Amino acid sequence: MIIAKHIHKYYDQLHVLKGVNLNIKKGEIVSIVGASGAGKTTLLQILGTLDKHAKDPQSQLHINSTDIAALSANALAKFRNEHLGFIFQFHQLLPEFTALENVCIPAFIKGTSQKEAETKAKELLRFLGLDDRINHKPNELSGGEQQRVAVARALINNPSVIFADEPSGNLDSASAEQLHNLFFKLRDRFGQTFVIVTHNHELADMADRKITMSDGLVKTN
Repeated sequence: MIIAKHIHKYYDQLHVLKGVNLNIKKGEIVSIVGASGAGKTTLLQILGTLDKHAKDPQSQLHINSTDIAALSANALAKFRNEHLGFIFQFHQLLPEFTALENVCIPAFIKGTSQKEAETKAKELLRFLGLDDRINHKPNELSGGEQQRVAVARALINNPSVIFADEPSGNLDSASAEQLHNLFFKLRDRFGQTFVIVTHNHELADMADRKITMSDGLVKTN
């Protein structure tokens, strides 16, 4: 599903990623852990095509059999919208829109009709226990509810991979536990691959595989 080879990243003179090699299978839930500054979020952003790795003839990044480096900017944006989903610590919902409207946005970008997008969004929100919160705006939702809306938004286009960056870092312990269990429920129902950067040891240990980053490199535990 994801094959990354010799991934380097520099910020000016700072060598953040030092030749990362990683292979993630379809349907696998992988957690990435490590100290602050180890390069976890940088790696996640590169794997998620939100950032680019340094040019190197040995570097490769393939997702779902697609060579990411071979895509034009427009083709990459289309690929990201259709094949990848993102969940962030601070959910990043648009405050002026309802839960339903927030979930529909990636589908509208894809070109899905309003009727089809709203039908799928309502199905996801019901699945996530939010059927009575569909018309509520983010400031009318709890932190856990907002994060579940963000999960539904990540799922709306049926992506192959979900990338999550500290998804439970802003939640209380009960909401965090619900979210963690939800990832596995979603994998079992929809078959997505999950790549999760987290400082939460319980979530990291629940994953099929835990990868530790240290000084810009990864090792499999």
